[in-house]
Amino acid sequence: MKKVVDISLPIGPVHPCFKEPARIKCETIGERVIATEVELGYVKKGIEKIMVGRPWQETIFLAERVCGICSVVHNTVIVGALEQISGIGVSPRAAHLRIILNELDRMQSHLLANYSYCYTIEHETLAMYLLNLRETVMDAIEIMTGTRIMAAYVVPGGVREDITNETAEKIREAIAHVEAELPRFVKMFATGPMIALRSKGIGILSEKDAKESGVVGPTARASGIPRDARANDPLYKELGWKMITRPEGDNFARIMLRFDELFQSTTIIKNALAALPQGPIRLGGRVTAGRCKHTIEAPRGDLTYDIELDAEGQVISVAIQTPSIMNVEVGTHAMMKNLASAADVTSTFISADPCIACAER
Repeated sequence: MKKVVDISLPIGPVHPCFKEPARIKCETIGERVIATEVELGYVKKGIEKIMVGRPWQETIFLAERVCGICSVVHNTVIVGALEQISGIGVSPRAAHLRIILNELDRMQSHLLANYSYCYTIEHETLAMYLLNLRETVMDAIEIMTGTRIMAAYVVPGGVREDITNETAEKIREAIAHVEAELPRFVKMFATGPMIALRSKGIGILSEKDAKESGVVGPTARASGIPRDARANDPLYKELGWKMITRPEGDNFARIMLRFDELFQSTTIIKNALAALPQGPIRLGGRVTAGRCKHTIEAPRGDLTYDIELDAEGQVISVAIQTPSIMNVEVGTHAMMKNLASAADVTSTFISADPCIACAER
């Protein structure tokens, strides 16, 4: 009988390059990887089931616990769904504050993703530079909300707290520090010969495969697909948002696209602070019965909440679709097929910025 597969190579579930547990089962011929399968299920939390039967007020706090890295966007999207169900408006000042906080959250998430990739290809110096720069952004989030994560800052009709002129100035200083430091790190990544060997032409996800896989967020945009839920928000366009894509579809493109979006986030935050309207930070309104499916752009792509409430404001059903579900379950298979070396499996997997906590909500 002809031997087809040389060895089945398991990677994980506990691996120094993974932020959370996942196992990748690889089938190889020599060094070449011919097939992979991602196995999840190690940290399933059951948050959707926990939400059922609880009042909507508790779901705001539960939603943040889906993911500790991007808790802000989970808070924002579930409150947006509650507002659409009930016809509650948002004050202009609160809308700007929400965008400022969500873009800060996107920045720290992108910096953490690129740190993880650099660490995976063993460029630890650049990895630590990026992790240190992320702390500047985390400090700005803490100054704005009072905590680094799980602030429950977004509430129906607005936000929980206003910012002072002093807080706004500290956010501007943090953004200025990022803008001063980031070009040096981007240049290190873009011109590093070792990085090029480990990244360019590795883990290619073609535009055709990306469309068929249904990948979202930076992973899709790095394969040339102009897909970003922020395009549906007129305020984002007023503040300078534009679609960013790259055509290459490889590991290098996915990391560089996040760098590109970091610069855009700094511009959006500065414009939002400059145009911050006066007025209340929260409008009145009462959450009512109904059902809504609401999507916004999380750091990793489309994040959707489908939630239904009864007349008492208790949750009848809720379904959460996170971007990592598409990117991990489907996209990574297309990226990792026919890798020339098994050594590129972890870096290719990490280049898609998988969030296992989100996927196992």
